[in-house]
Formats: sequence, structure tokens, C-alpha cells
Amino acid sequence: MFIIYNLVFFIFALVYLPLYLLAGKINRGFLRRLGFLPAGLNLDRPIWIHAVSVGEVIAIRGLLSELRKLYPQKKFVISTVTATGNKIAQGLLKPGDFLTYLPLDFSFVVKKVLKKINPSIFIIAETEIWPNLITCLDRQKTPVVIINGRISDSSFGGYRAIKFFIRPILNKVSKFCVQTNVDAARLEGLGVDKQAIQVTGNIKFDLDLDSLAQIDLSVYREKLSLGQSDKLWVCGSTHPGEEELIFKAYQKLLVALPDLKLLIAPRHPERSKDIARLAERNGFTPVFISSLPDLYPARNKPVFILDLIGQLLNYYAIADIVFVAGSLVKTGGHNILEPASLKKPVIFGQHMFNFREMSRLFLENKAALMVHDARQLTSATKEILSNNLLAGDLVERAYALIIKNKGATQKNIQIIRQLSK
Repeated sequence: MFIIYNLVFFIFALVYLPLYLLAGKINRGFLRRLGFLPAGLNLDRPIWIHAVSVGEVIAIRGLLSELRKLYPQKKFVISTVTATGNKIAQGLLKPGDFLTYLPLDFSFVVKKVLKKINPSIFIIAETEIWPNLITCLDRQKTPVVIINGRISDSSFGGYRAIKFFIRPILNKVSKFCVQTNVDAARLEGLGVDKQAIQVTGNIKFDLDLDSLAQIDLSVYREKLSLGQSDKLWVCGSTHPGEEELIFKAYQKLLVALPDLKLLIAPRHPERSKDIARLAERNGFTPVFISSLPDLYPARNKPVFILDLIGQLLNYYAIADIVFVAGSLVKTGGHNILEPASLKKPVIFGQHMFNFREMSRLFLENKAALMVHDARQLTSATKEILSNNLLAGDLVERAYALIIKNKGATQKNIQIIRQLSK
């Protein structure tokens, strides 16, 4: 079966490589994926944490901090798949740590990388299954722990279709620390030994905001030239198809709330110029955050576009209301805990299937509002901004919900500690 998997992966790579060449993305990151690591790398049995992209990198901050306290002499390897995740992860490094990209899942590449890094334990944030990597780690007796694990609807369907192949791979994982009972039941349904599964909760509830506490957030309001009467509406992690809906809502909101300012943070900052053109077509003046303060405030009807990586939390922190995007289109939504932890009233769309349990909890506890279209987005935003009591209730309930669900990080730490002996 591995022969078939390797063949399929090889064919995929043959298609993938020319696309990388055409996009000009053959760089050090891609070479790392092929197994080319620095000569003389000496990490002395490090702890390796893999976080595929931005969301997972942010989620592991607290876990990494606790592991450093537990293992002060250890070096850490952090790997990502995306370049944006890699850039955010740079801020987590200490002297002696190593940041890299996950190797492509060819057995010869994986063996080469594992020989150089030789981790004492391999920790995967959420659920990424790489058959050759997990198999090679198992053969060299390196524990593999999946933290914050979840099995989405689509993943569960796909895994069930290849259960005969995926089951032995899953059973090479030392421990699955999963978010919910549903995730645990799905893993059991795929043939994972019940003893290897533990429901530990969602580590995203343990969001580490210590770094924000050290920042003078008034600087960010001044950067946008926000006056005392101005309100800031931040729409975070937007995807194609959502910005048009947001602009329609904003045009109507300005009639009732002329002091409302809009900041759009696309999930992929490289889309910023497309959003700028869309803003102009809707009668707004786009202002890139990277260009501030030089080109503002001398603009008419500005719309701020966050075209920088790793700054969204700072702008959530100065927002008066937040719409968490990726949810008005069928993308699956994004993390609502970040703005909620910062005590901001939160709105999201109906397509939250990647955060199904989290969004359900928020709605059941009346800690956020869900909308289905631009009309509802307009009315919900207007209602919250016009009703301090409603806004305060949403914030209070959300924060209480977060406090109630904290603790997953420590549960994961205990399991990692047991397996690291």
C-alpha cells in the first residue's frame, strides 16, 4: 500500500514542482521541504513541534512557553507548511532553536531529515497525517503526539474511504489529544485504540496574550488617526467573495454611523491589491496599513487594508466590533477566540464547520451573533454598535465561556511529559 501512496505522492510532486518554478517559489523554504538542512546542525535530541500555518502557530504559543519551563535545557524545532506560518513562528524562537518547513512525505526525504534532527518527541498541532513521516518516527521509537486534534466532516469522510490504509498509520501515533468527544468517537470509528485517545479540550481557549499587554495600543489608534468618536470595525481573515458583502454592509452602516471606520484583514495578504481595487469600485479609498502614516489621513472615505503578517491581534485589540470571516463563504470560518479573548463583541457567518463546536458553544451561551448575508451583517453590526448593553453582554458571556474552557494546554503538557520520559 505504501508503494501506491508513494507513487501518488510522486505524481503530485511532479505537478507541484513546475507550479513552484512558475511562481518563483523555489527558495530555501522549498529546499528545506526536500530535506536540505544546514550542515553541522546539532540540536541534541530536540522537541519538534509541527504547526501547519498561522492559526496553529498562534495556538502553540502557550504550549511552547510551558514546555520551555518544563525542559529549560532543551532546544526546540518548529516546522510549518506555509510561508505565512513560518514567518509568525520566527517570533517564537529562542537561541539554539531551529525553524524549518515540514519535509515532503517521501520516505527518503523524511529519513534524511530525521537523521539530522533526531527529535526526542514529535508533536503535531491539530490533525495532519503524513504516513511516511509517522512510520519513520515509529521505527526509530520516537513518540508522536497529536495535540488539539480534530477530525472535520470532510476529513472523516475521506479517512473512512481509505480506512484499510489509514488505520495502521493512525495506530502508530502514541497519543491523540483531541478537542471533543465527537473527535474521539470518529478516531475510534477509524480503528484507533481507545487507550490512545484522550479528550483534553481546545488549547485555543488558552490563548497567550501576554505580548499584547506590553504594547501601547493607543499607538495603533493613532496610526489610523481615529478620533474619540470614531468606531473601528475589523473584519478579520476575509476570503474572496466576502469583501464585496462587507463593502455593501459598510455603505449602509455609514448612513447611520458616519464615524465608523473599516479595517479589512485578508486571510492571505497577497490579495490586498485585489481588495484595494474592489474598494475603489465601491467608492472607497483603500489605505494599506504598510503605507501608514505617510498616506493618511488625507483620504476620502478610507478603508484600511491590513497587508502585513502577524499584526491582526493588534488591530483586534483596538476594534470596537469584530467580524470573523471565512464564514460567509464556504471556507469553514476562523478563530473567534482571539477577538473574544480581547473582550470584543464578535459576529461570524453561518459556515463555521472548521470551528463547529466552538461556534456552537458561543451561540448556545449567547456570546456571539451569527449572520447569513450582507443584510444580516449590516443589522447585527448596527445593533451592537448602537446598544452598549448588548455589546457588554456579548463580551461578558464570551469571556466567561473562555475562562470556563481553559486548561487544555496543561492537560496536553502532562501527556507530553509522560511520553518524554
